[in-house]
Amino acid sequence: MSRAELFAQCRGLIALRDEESADFDTTCIFQDMLGEKFPMFTPKALVTDEKAAEILTLAKRRSEGYPLQYLLGQWEFWGCNFRIGEGVLIPRPDTETLVEQVLDICHKKGLKAPKIADLCSGSGCIAVALKKEIPMADVYAVELSEKALYYLRQNTVLNGCSDIKIISGDVLKRETARQIAELDILVSNPPYLTAQDMSELMTEVRHEPESALFGGEDGLDFYRVITEVWKSSVKDDGYIVYEFGLEQHDAVKAILERNGFRDVELKRDGAGIIRTAAAVKR
Repeated sequence: MSRAELFAQCRGLIALRDEESADFDTTCIFQDMLGEKFPMFTPKALVTDEKAAEILTLAKRRSEGYPLQYLLGQWEFWGCNFRIGEGVLIPRPDTETLVEQVLDICHKKGLKAPKIADLCSGSGCIAVALKKEIPMADVYAVELSEKALYYLRQNTVLNGCSDIKIISGDVLKRETARQIAELDILVSNPPYLTAQDMSELMTEVRHEPESALFGGEDGLDFYRVITEVWKSSVKDDGYIVYEFGLEQHDAVKAILERNGFRDVELKRDGAGIIRTAAAVKR
């Protein structure tokens, strides 16, 4: 059949679930499966039966709520491509706000070669973005999940950042924190969904690892423990920079201040939501 005919079939399947994303999702599948940036520039081109069956299978899975990013096996963040799949959190545009805030600190403080640790690194999107922007930075990526570590290791190499130091460890344990000292910046996008959030997850998000989503009853468990356990790893006048969920900023600010961090600066994401906080160790 022609590309136009196949596109219409796939779009129709996906639209049954989500009309708004149907064009985008179908285009992404076509780009990936046909290896072309603009596959519909040639709508009359024929698609083999075998390839059409593969594309339709992906469209059907997408129509059932399986994440597009996992179907494609990769996703873009900060202009870089990251390999992803089940077992690792999907990079999201909101998290670019976290990268921006770290870069703002480095610019303001004149840090050309900061020592940075990215906790709960997952796919490595934060660590890689920072290393790409600050090539002389000494960057550590800490992750516990073996599935996530599989992608983290691939992504550092894929993006030319193989000198990022990867640590397999539990960020909630003091023995992990003891492996890194004198940090200029500790950055983290830890699990922050509440018990109620977890009970109301969209179908797509339910495919992502619970360990990367659930932050305890009130969503703040990781902030409490990380701040307490890792504060001694941050040098005086060093920073902790966190991402968090909707309306969690006051609670995260209070946790930071109880642990000796001051001058908390909040930053909004592209949707105007307070998304990140940076605080100085005094």
